[in-house]
Amino acid sequence: MNDHTEHEPNEEKPIFWVGNHHSADCGDPPSIDGDRTSHYHGYFENVHGEQAIFVFNLKTKIGWLWMGDAGWDEPYRVIDGEAPELVLSLEEAVWLQICWYAATGEMPSKLKRAAEPPAS
Repeated sequence: MNDHTEHEPNEEKPIFWVGNHHSADCGDPPSIDGDRTSHYHGYFENVHGEQAIFVFNLKTKIGWLWMGDAGWDEPYRVIDGEAPELVLSLEEAVWLQICWYAATGEMPSKLKRAAEPPAS
């Protein structure tokens, strides 16, 4: 069993790294600094290798989503756990809502409605 309290942090070795799985037609992928403590970062990849990155600025309370299959070049604004400009698969939508909840501590409206018991 490892005792992590005895080790100094190793800032030179990343704990997670992944390459771009999309073709050049999808544009240049973003280069995001995951060490920025003022931001929450989330990564998604589905069974087809389609990738997405969510970044939430904890100071401004603004979220952005980059998706390879929608084109890496421009991020999409995320509002209340949704990216209104995009049509997401169920897996992508659930992932994005969970990222929003993790970043903000606020359950997105769609998840709140889904969790409510049916009216009698």
